[in-house]
Amino acid sequence: MPRIKGSVYLQKLMFSHEEEQGAVYLGCCARSVENTDALSGCLGQAERCTGAVQKRIDCHPQPGASQEACEARGCTWCATDVANAPWCFFSEDSPYGYSLGGNTEVTAKGWRVMLNKRHALSLFGNDISPVALEVEFQTRDRLRFRLYDPNSQRFEVPLQIDSPGVSADEANYEVELVEGSSHFRIKRKSTGTVLWNSPLADLFFSNQYLQITTSVPSTSVYGFGEQEHQSFKHSMDFVTYGMFSRDQAPTPLVNLYGVHPFYMCVEADSNAHGVLLLNSNAQDVALSPDPSVTFRTIGGILDFYVFLGPTPENVVQQYTEAIGRPHMPAYWSLGFHLSRWGYGSIDVLKKTVNRMHYYDIPYDVQHLDIDYMERHMDFTYDKVNYADLPKYVQKLKRKGMHNVVILDPFITKDEEPGTYRPYDLGEEMGVWVNNSDGVTPAVGKAWPPGDSVFPDYTNPRTAEWWTQMCLEFKDVLDYDGIWIDMNEPSNFLTGQYPGCAVNDLNNPPYVPSISDHSLAQKTLCPDSKTYLGEHYNTHSLFGWSQTAPTFHAAQQATGKRAFVLSRSTFVGSGKHGGHWLGDNFSQWKDMHRSIIGILEFNLFGIPYVGADICGFNYNTTYELCLRWMQLGSFYPFSRNHNAEGNRGHKVPSTWKKNYATVAAPLSKIPLFIRGGYILPEQAPASTTTKSRLNPFGLIIALDEHGEASGSLFWDDGDSIDTIENENYFLAKYTYSKGNLKTEILKNGYRGADTLKYNKITILGLKQRPHAVTVNGRTIRGNAFSYELSRLPRHSWGQGQGSGIDGAALPCSLEDQANWSLRAVDILGMDKRRQGYGVGAEWQDSSSAVKVLANKELNTRDQGALVATEVTRTLGARAAAGPAGNGTDFFLQVTSGHSIGTPAMRQSSCRDASARSLRRLGS
Repeated sequence: MPRIKGSVYLQKLMFSHEEEQGAVYLGCCARSVENTDALSGCLGQAERCTGAVQKRIDCHPQPGASQEACEARGCTWCATDVANAPWCFFSEDSPYGYSLGGNTEVTAKGWRVMLNKRHALSLFGNDISPVALEVEFQTRDRLRFRLYDPNSQRFEVPLQIDSPGVSADEANYEVELVEGSSHFRIKRKSTGTVLWNSPLADLFFSNQYLQITTSVPSTSVYGFGEQEHQSFKHSMDFVTYGMFSRDQAPTPLVNLYGVHPFYMCVEADSNAHGVLLLNSNAQDVALSPDPSVTFRTIGGILDFYVFLGPTPENVVQQYTEAIGRPHMPAYWSLGFHLSRWGYGSIDVLKKTVNRMHYYDIPYDVQHLDIDYMERHMDFTYDKVNYADLPKYVQKLKRKGMHNVVILDPFITKDEEPGTYRPYDLGEEMGVWVNNSDGVTPAVGKAWPPGDSVFPDYTNPRTAEWWTQMCLEFKDVLDYDGIWIDMNEPSNFLTGQYPGCAVNDLNNPPYVPSISDHSLAQKTLCPDSKTYLGEHYNTHSLFGWSQTAPTFHAAQQATGKRAFVLSRSTFVGSGKHGGHWLGDNFSQWKDMHRSIIGILEFNLFGIPYVGADICGFNYNTTYELCLRWMQLGSFYPFSRNHNAEGNRGHKVPSTWKKNYATVAAPLSKIPLFIRGGYILPEQAPASTTTKSRLNPFGLIIALDEHGEASGSLFWDDGDSIDTIENENYFLAKYTYSKGNLKTEILKNGYRGADTLKYNKITILGLKQRPHAVTVNGRTIRGNAFSYELSRLPRHSWGQGQGSGIDGAALPCSLEDQANWSLRAVDILGMDKRRQGYGVGAEWQDSSSAVKVLANKELNTRDQGALVATEVTRTLGARAAAGPAGNGTDFFLQVTSGHSIGTPAMRQSSCRDASARSLRRLGS
């Protein structure tokens, strides 16, 4: 396809002498002109396009690209039929970018070097030169490098990341900056794989436009958020994701409630690494099939952290070590939550609760949306429609239930003075986001009557005010947790009154690929002032800055572990709160994509996450809601919630307690367990308050080597800092060569003393057990029985059981140190009966061992998955258990081939091997 080598400049476009020389360098024509007519004869000759399309980097990322505008930038214009590929792109000999400007300077944690701009050409003006490139060897597996203006302080995200520093010789990475090639590279020492490779010619650093491109070692890239992605593994076919917190229902490829500029790449040899850009300004990231990743942001600095892994779980561990470990959730918060925007009255709420209890549906938490408030005002309740709500909350508490109240981040300013304390006290303390003058509060419109002001949670005084209001409200309504919504922050206007001024902050030269290409749509003007600076820099930190004060306020108010659920999140939010995926829709695609979103937030260090089960917007259907309830029982945050104006979700009550096949009729859910793991389980009850007292069991899913391991973490479920204070019980389980052994790693929680096991299930034995011994004591042959299952290639059928009796297992939790179970394999399978499984079961009136085998599945599928079919019933609650017990939880570790991607495995023994089959019936 031919292109024109030359330039056509817009009317009244003026060029300096240096810019004209830069254009001449390109073989282009540049003159300072008042009218484009003066450019006659300025075009060069046409020539053919050269270079691979997949290597193109967009030179005109904003809308409205044309050949004239492209070539005016000194870039190449060439049409292509490759979908989404840029037609305007940087040539291989582009004069943009930077080059080395001096010798490397050794620092306490690494080194620093100055970079100088190569030519005067500029994409968006106000380029900065020199730029400092500073490298820190922070740990053996964590590297930081940042590019910043050495002569002027620019905004940096105030997230504290400890950086002890290690010598380069100890690190598992190598850093190269070769003057001749002008490439900045990071390599994995053990394999030589290049993890990061940025040509300095692709670096842009101006006042309001920063860009850097790196190649990636494979197309297996995961992460970046918050968007609704259609697949967990990203397409690299010229896809661009914008990141800027926005009140917007989940829609593919648009920027949603939070900002997480983090990705994980799984390399060709299955090693993995992660990369974080710690930047809060509006930004986008472009994925190209080269493969490469291009970061663009409109403020701050380029502050990167690289995590070496080498396994995916190592990457997440290293990432959360840097940004903050996820908070320990309260045990009750792992149960089932129910919510609705629009109960409308306490009578409807009572009927809903009674219906749940009538059908004996496991149900721990009731949420109260904004309709419980008086006229949608924070820290109030409607004394007419929700009369006696405080008394009703106390009644639910006596039944072992908990409740969560919603609070919004805007406060009405138009009540009579002295009648609405939240505004009066906030005004007195000066806690609001201000207009550009830094003095007068920014005024917008939201749910409360009249107009609203917005608390500035980056201000320490605001944290004091917010805590005081939360404590006072606790005395009114005895809540257990706080749900903070609309904290992007959301505003029903485009900017505050009277509108946004025309300036570079409100109208920057480049607006990333975000909805409406507007920084003020449905929020405040970028030139608004916060304690940390312009809203231009801090907008996407609003929800993050609100989460920590809310966490501490809730913890202080309840005296127990805080429950905070935030819609808007940022890097590090998981330390103080959880997240739900927002205002989704009652559609099958939304149910499917919820799995992707939950996996991504596990990558982001926010494992306490879920989606609105059955959908928030639109009316659901019976089948969709039933299937979604089945799936949602495995969400770490499991809540059914829907919107005002839609039909209420009637949780199906017709499920039965039995086994189902993978054909999975509506009343059944087939459960798949990855081989190699041991999962604790616990008998269910209507609330986790009650189920915590029930007996335990173990499910042992063997891998292809006949081995499995796991652990159980157990504490009181709601005390603060139980790990730090060592007030917990931790047991490690190992099954190998027919032996199950238990090792107690910590025995610091006396509440575990009375809990017992009464069931052991072993899946995947290749031979029929002949004898069972417990602590050296042989169990009578008639004390355990066998289960034979027909397991054809494409479906797994139901097994057959038989009667059992025997002696009790000696397994109160504190007596497990020397406990072992041995299945002695003497009789093998009949080789002619391939496709059959052999099982054994042992128990007395209170204890059982159940052994299932599947020879064909282990050999055909390499032992990666072992199947058992469990009914996930609301009424019967087939196989619930402690799921997390306050530990970190990651869905991909223990269940479901749909979440068993090779890139996502067990995060740590404490993370996930203790995860049980909780809430199968919740």
